[in-house]
Amino acid sequence: MRLLVVEDEKEILQRIEAACMSDGLNCHKAETGVEALEMTKLYDYEAIILDILLPDICGFDIISRLRSVNNTTPILILSGLVSTEDKVKSLTIGADDYITKPFSKSELLARIYAIIRRASGHASSEIKIGPMTVNVKQRKVYIYGKELSLTNKEYSILELLAIKRGSVLAKEIFLNHIYGGMDEPELKIIDVFICKLRKKIADLTGGNSIIETVWGRGYIIRDNDETATVQSMSDLKKNNNVAFGNSNVSESLKAG
Repeated sequence: MRLLVVEDEKEILQRIEAACMSDGLNCHKAETGVEALEMTKLYDYEAIILDILLPDICGFDIISRLRSVNNTTPILILSGLVSTEDKVKSLTIGADDYITKPFSKSELLARIYAIIRRASGHASSEIKIGPMTVNVKQRKVYIYGKELSLTNKEYSILELLAIKRGSVLAKEIFLNHIYGGMDEPELKIIDVFICKLRKKIADLTGGNSIIETVWGRGYIIRDNDETATVQSMSDLKKNNNVAFGNSNVSESLKAG
């Protein structure tokens, strides 16, 4: 998952980045409000960690501007302001959570995951789709209870598909999510990753790769009900093919 950290104190910025990176989270950094707003136009983030007291634009104004253009990215305020009034104002104008400095690494990470889960419609750290369970806290994926062996990039792709389940994601989105605009390879690398993911998933499901291609648009993992329907249709088609094949055999025997 990719986060935007908006903080002008370099020491605190480094602490936040170190905490996030230790848990496998990718951070983009901004030291001013203007820089932060520009970055939200260029990239999609799973969450924003925002200081209120910035050298140019107040954090309150940043929240208001983002929400005014329908940017719904979860925002976690991390500020030295401790008054109830500041907390209430932040939450009222669109922030999703508020913690004060100094902060602990464990609380910061817990609150980051919490606001991301809520924004994605998940009550827990686990996303269940058909036989697959994605644990965003552990960064692990299970199929029928058995852990799926994934590289970091494969996990990032599968996690994004699970979080955005029901939505078609273009290859450019995956590329940006994995590489963050730096040293990006060609788009076809996403097809390679998807192909490997499908094989690994199908090996544990008995053939259901879960990830679907929407030709000309990208890839999608559907919601539980839709996934079950797709699998049922697949099973029905398989059974029909078997029955059709058996019928051909019977006819051949009669003809002989």
